[in-house]
Amino acid sequence: MASKTGGRITATAIDVAALAALLLAAVGSSRLWALPPALLAVGLLAWTWRDAWRGGAVTTSKAAVPRVLLLASAYLLGAVHSGVDPALAVGVALAGLAVLSETPMGFISRAAYPVTANLPGTGASPYRRPNTSRAVLVNGAAVLVALVCAFIGSLGVIAAAVSAAALGLSLFTLWQGLGRVRARQTSEQNLSKALTAYEPAFVVHWTAPAGTAYQIAMWLPYLERLGRKFFVLVRGEANFSEVAALTKAPVVLRTALEDMDDVVTPSMRAAFYVNTATKNNHLLRYTNLTHIQLNHGDSDKVPSHNPVFRMYDKNFVAGQAAIDRFAANGVKMPIEMFTVVGRPQVENVAVAAQPIASIANPRVLYAPTWAGFYADSNYSSLHVGYDIVKALVERGCSIVFRPHPYSNRNPALGREGERIRALLAEDRKVNGRPHVFGKQAEVKMSVMDCFNASDAMVSDVSSVVADYLYSEKPFAMVAVSTPAVTFTDEFPLGRASYVIDAHGGRVKGLDAILDDFLGADPLASTRQDIKKYYLGDIPPERYAQHFLDEASRYL
Repeated sequence: MASKTGGRITATAIDVAALAALLLAAVGSSRLWALPPALLAVGLLAWTWRDAWRGGAVTTSKAAVPRVLLLASAYLLGAVHSGVDPALAVGVALAGLAVLSETPMGFISRAAYPVTANLPGTGASPYRRPNTSRAVLVNGAAVLVALVCAFIGSLGVIAAAVSAAALGLSLFTLWQGLGRVRARQTSEQNLSKALTAYEPAFVVHWTAPAGTAYQIAMWLPYLERLGRKFFVLVRGEANFSEVAALTKAPVVLRTALEDMDDVVTPSMRAAFYVNTATKNNHLLRYTNLTHIQLNHGDSDKVPSHNPVFRMYDKNFVAGQAAIDRFAANGVKMPIEMFTVVGRPQVENVAVAAQPIASIANPRVLYAPTWAGFYADSNYSSLHVGYDIVKALVERGCSIVFRPHPYSNRNPALGREGERIRALLAEDRKVNGRPHVFGKQAEVKMSVMDCFNASDAMVSDVSSVVADYLYSEKPFAMVAVSTPAVTFTDEFPLGRASYVIDAHGGRVKGLDAILDDFLGADPLASTRQDIKKYYLGDIPPERYAQHFLDEASRYL
């Protein structure tokens, strides 16, 4: 909210500064009168486009009005103070046309969305959206050159040349966009026929905010191992790009409810889902399919026993704990709606080879969750994470720090994450401990890599805890939403965990907890017992195969 407010204030300041430059260019006794507001407007524009200079995107037609005002200022500066320079006038006119062309350019670019990837028979070339940001930046440069030429009172021919180049690039981008719109229309016309010919046995439906590809990435390798044809149906362009980079299976983008008829083919038997997004309803209405919810993790969080799971024909769950969780929270579901499949993603998690007490300087994974969308699902310990990590480091531990990918969406939690990285960087420099953090832990290593690189873990109420249970290594959970004394009443997995009390925003009794956590480990046998309850009583040598066998039954 704060960033949106700041953006509106900046946009207003640009408009006011451009208008002031125009008025002072018209009535000022010197060109210099218009210089301060013009510089302010240009400087603020450059600031708002700072990400675009590094390859990011900028919205077409954004700040079109102040740029047109600045061009009018450039014309008036010449007309009022040194007579009309025909070359400058031409430059101003061409730059104005380039800026105004951004509106249709943006409309056409939005209409050039992708339809398919990796699907034979659609006639679509590899998708790439026209680079409208480049055109906008060049148009901005044309405005700046026109202003400079107007202030110095000469070189209007340079302004005309730069503006002509800008308009040419805008027209080329428009032409390129029209070609891709035609390609999109061809793909849509051929889509149903191509999918029918492809004969998919099932579909994976996924829609989620950008940056959450981990939800589907964890399941794609196992769905591919089913050995049956399938495609991934996504509902947004960001999701399309993310999935297309993850799989060679066909990816189809359909945005609207009425688009679903084109993608449901006679050969399809089932639909898999990895979250409970509202748009899942658009496909759930097809009763000829068996709708199977996989979810993207198993935990004691509130979203893990949401009544919306009742909409699916089958809920594949990791263990009996998930089934009991629904009943314990008043969500009545017939036992036939559940199938225990374990968590195939943990098949390569290494089981503890020795007691934690025998490891001189253990490596501890700190994997805090994020703040959640709503207050009732905010279990993040990052606000006290610095104190926990510092205490571990003081005991000689090295740290693997992997916060939830969404942590930076909360500015306060993002700052706490930076404090922890700074602490680890300083300790690594001074004491040489092999801490792992930043891109190494968060990008290059998978969650399972982090599991195997650690001897113990500190986390929150999160699905990573249940997954870590497979390793039988000690773990601690941070009690944030409820006091430690009542923590296991709400979060049963805490029975196998060393519970760190951070209720109320401050860590209490940490030393005593760490003594057991890194020492005698009295919960070792409890973890072994509860492992089957949460992750299924499945032989290790067939752990992932059990999921494949159960999924194949519906194909």
